[in-house]
Amino acid sequence: MVYILGGWQSDFSKNWAREQMDFADAFAEVVGQGLAAVDLEPKDIDTGHVGNFVGDLFAGQGLLGGFFGLVHPDFDGMPTSRHEAACASGSVAILAATAEIEAGRYDTACVVGLEMMRNVSGQQAAQNLGAAAWAGHEFQDATYLWPKAFSDLGEEYDRRWGLKYEHLMRIAEINFANGKKNPNAQTRAWAFNDKSFTDDDEANPVVEGMIRKNDCGQVTDGSAVVFLASEKAAKAYADKRGLPLESLPQIKGWGHRSAPISYDRKVRASAGEPYVFPQVKRAIDEARARAGIDDLSQVHAVETHDCFTTTEYMAIEHLGLTAPGEAWKAVEDGSIEMGGRLPINPSGGLIGGGHPVGATGVRMTLDAYKQVTGKAGDYQVEGARTVQTLNIGGSTTTTVSLVVGL
Repeated sequence: MVYILGGWQSDFSKNWAREQMDFADAFAEVVGQGLAAVDLEPKDIDTGHVGNFVGDLFAGQGLLGGFFGLVHPDFDGMPTSRHEAACASGSVAILAATAEIEAGRYDTACVVGLEMMRNVSGQQAAQNLGAAAWAGHEFQDATYLWPKAFSDLGEEYDRRWGLKYEHLMRIAEINFANGKKNPNAQTRAWAFNDKSFTDDDEANPVVEGMIRKNDCGQVTDGSAVVFLASEKAAKAYADKRGLPLESLPQIKGWGHRSAPISYDRKVRASAGEPYVFPQVKRAIDEARARAGIDDLSQVHAVETHDCFTTTEYMAIEHLGLTAPGEAWKAVEDGSIEMGGRLPINPSGGLIGGGHPVGATGVRMTLDAYKQVTGKAGDYQVEGARTVQTLNIGGSTTTTVSLVVGL
């Protein structure tokens, strides 16, 4: 079993370029603040992992594991690696670190997720992020590729079962409201009016197809870090601080599935099937099975991948809150709200909280840690002891789900 000792998240509202921060600065900040938050020294860490999608395109920088050695001399010589799985890069980095610990190679791991995205124009950012689609083969007519892809998902739902835009806007409204309670959320100070969550073209302009401004996750500069440990290292950590080992959360289950990179190939393959994305469903179910969870009531909150409202709409049913095609019921009856049957994205998610793509999976895991240890502050889900994450790369080309609990 792998334990989570804690971690740290940057303020997702910051613009690093405007503050004259580069990758080295951001990396030093997240690792340094993270070590301080968990009361560890660089010499206590055996291995380092970095989740990052497109540092090469946004900042011309690769080989990000090499930045550990700039943070502190004690990291010089430590084995490091970078992991890329589009928006699921952070979760894949966590999986790699847990595998090393479970294999007995190392006892402690530092997993960093970070992405710098606000140093280029919106159009250039969209082009860079398009690298997670099948380059030169899909969405060639789109100005903004991913809004077009997930607009197509909404249209697929409309064809199969019917879809009302008001339900998508309610998802957005909930996530923005949750983000206002999160001191690190990118949109916590944003203001909205009575037309912001409607199809009003001025208050909520169209981006692509059915996707409008407030359907979208944010373009974000941000970082997050978690520190993982074997049972032996976690016990030593707890004993030194007078803590019971049982007070440290564990990654109790994981699911990891991949599908063809082509969006169209995925959707055509699921024609006539109950779920639009069966590999997403498999990852969710396998994470729960490995955690020994056999009933949804045993999960107390979810941090899910709402890169667009249509993505969360899809996730609601794949998570098992409703039958296929009936996600609208969980939106209407308040199941996904704070205090509901299964609060989704108490942090604000990608829409309210922000989406530095390589950091998102790490941030989700850190928020799960905060929830189960009662450290989530104003966005704490009362009584949360088990939290599931759902992190998606591309058009569900890579899906990772983790179950974090005490």
